[in-house]
Amino acid sequence: MTSKSSTDTGALTQPIRRAWWKESCVYQIYPASFKDSNGDGWGDIPGIISKLDYVNSLGVDIVWLCPILKSPQVDMGYDISDYKDIDPLYGTMADHDALIKGLHDRGMKYILDLVVNHTSDQHEWFQESRSSKENPFRDWYIWRPARYDENGTRQPPNNWESAFSGSAWEWDQSTQEYYLHIFAKEQPDLNWENPKVVAAVHDIIRFWLDRGVDGFRMDVINIISKAPGLPDAKTTKPGFLQSPVEHIVCGPKLHDYLQAIGKILCEYDAFSVGEAPGVHDGNEILKIVGHDRGELSMAFNFAIVDIDHGPEGRWSPKPFRIKLLKEIINKWQTFMLENVGWNALYMENHDQSRTVSRYCSDDLKYRTISAKMLAGHLGFQSGTLFIFQGQEWAQVNVPRDWPMEKYKDIEVLNHWTTILRDHPNNAELQDRTKRQYWLVGRDNGRTPVQWNGTDKYAGFTTENPHKVPWMDIHPDYTEWNVDNAVNDTKSAFHYWKSVLALRKEEKDVFVYGNFEMVDFDHEDVIAYVRTADNGRKAFIVTNFVSKVFWWAVSKAHESLLFDGKLKMSDHVIERLRNYNGANEVKFADGLHWVLLRPYEIIVALA
Repeated sequence: MTSKSSTDTGALTQPIRRAWWKESCVYQIYPASFKDSNGDGWGDIPGIISKLDYVNSLGVDIVWLCPILKSPQVDMGYDISDYKDIDPLYGTMADHDALIKGLHDRGMKYILDLVVNHTSDQHEWFQESRSSKENPFRDWYIWRPARYDENGTRQPPNNWESAFSGSAWEWDQSTQEYYLHIFAKEQPDLNWENPKVVAAVHDIIRFWLDRGVDGFRMDVINIISKAPGLPDAKTTKPGFLQSPVEHIVCGPKLHDYLQAIGKILCEYDAFSVGEAPGVHDGNEILKIVGHDRGELSMAFNFAIVDIDHGPEGRWSPKPFRIKLLKEIINKWQTFMLENVGWNALYMENHDQSRTVSRYCSDDLKYRTISAKMLAGHLGFQSGTLFIFQGQEWAQVNVPRDWPMEKYKDIEVLNHWTTILRDHPNNAELQDRTKRQYWLVGRDNGRTPVQWNGTDKYAGFTTENPHKVPWMDIHPDYTEWNVDNAVNDTKSAFHYWKSVLALRKEEKDVFVYGNFEMVDFDHEDVIAYVRTADNGRKAFIVTNFVSKVFWWAVSKAHESLLFDGKLKMSDHVIERLRNYNGANEVKFADGLHWVLLRPYEIIVALA
């Protein structure tokens, strides 16, 4: 990908363009699992309100809630049946207004999850659309007649595979046509080619902005424009069904749609982040987030969270390679800074597993150390930082021995049904697949928040003989919980507070500064330098493995860590160490060396 160059001194050739959302940190809440206020086992808005002081104490600036609008909850609210009302599971519109006020009173902003690639099949638009071919809402969704093979057997309109297993087309018996659903069959795709759909989405956006919402996270927003004619996907694997990515990602009218949305957002100075799966070309992302494009503020890039997905997708294994992670970070950090775009920094969310378990170690002796290293590694990069509930106190994946009966995610359950159907006697494949569910499955990020270690349900909900939490509490809650993390100044929670505070104190370095990857060829270390326009520098060094080794500091950067031959510089920030005690250092072969301990991080500021 092409990009503009930067000078050898690390100063950016592009002028700094400041914005409030660039300097912000976002805290993501998964409402069903955050805090239940009424004992029904399901998190709700009053529960969130009761914990706003905790969220505020972390030092975040924005709170993002996963969908809370009316929904049958087939896909945990990402199947919306009413865009202008709150689902009773979560509360009322009055509760929602109180949440907005509570956030604003504490100096925090609020972003809503906007899901407009698809609706629920229970939405009145779709109910009208499927009632007859002549209904005015018929063209609000994507309907197509069947194809027939040489034997006269009915076939879907094309070979597209759903993201949740099976065909992306569902047959409607009453009107004798198929409708498109890139996700679950209960989530029919809207037809953005219809101007009435576009106008309806604009109306929804204005409705919530006028209500006090400060912006939106936009679900799979880069797939709202499909390829003309909906052609068959290329065959890349055995069988009829194939990935439709090439025909649904960044379609021909995407930027027309996003620029129209961007104009509305600009009127309100609103925040926007788009989910953009399937895009690997920096120039394609730049069209969405470039400073002069007038579309979105930033986009969620999937390069890092797809890093350990195998050739057949999420459920096929692929070893995690630290050097590949380094390449991805370097690519997107450099590209966005040099081309006046912006990154959304994240490694955990409601669709991902826990980073401590996935990329480091959730062994007790390394759990907090790993969480702190990952906090500094991510937190000092360039972009708007996103933290997912539980990440701040070192939450880990579900227990390895969880039976399939405990999993809740529709993506996992649909896939497991397919595995049992197609490979009923392949025990090795079934075991391997279950290991992938544990490693990267979405349920890992959705276990209820563990507020304390004393209550039966960890303070997430009250004890109710008729109700239990919608999803099992992680059994480690007696030791690993919010209360313990807040009361322990050495916890990951307090480390995250220090990271966020330093980002604010030194925003010229950590928000707007240049980025330089150091020691690119090392297999286990990820180290980088951030340089402000005024020459102020930060040096972040991370060991991503469980072994101890000597690491040589290049002469170009030794002054950031060393004062003389053997003394570690005063530039090292003690409160951001994740180990007690200073590092062992030495001078050999004309270089300064640091002994790095398992999952260690060193942060220096000069």
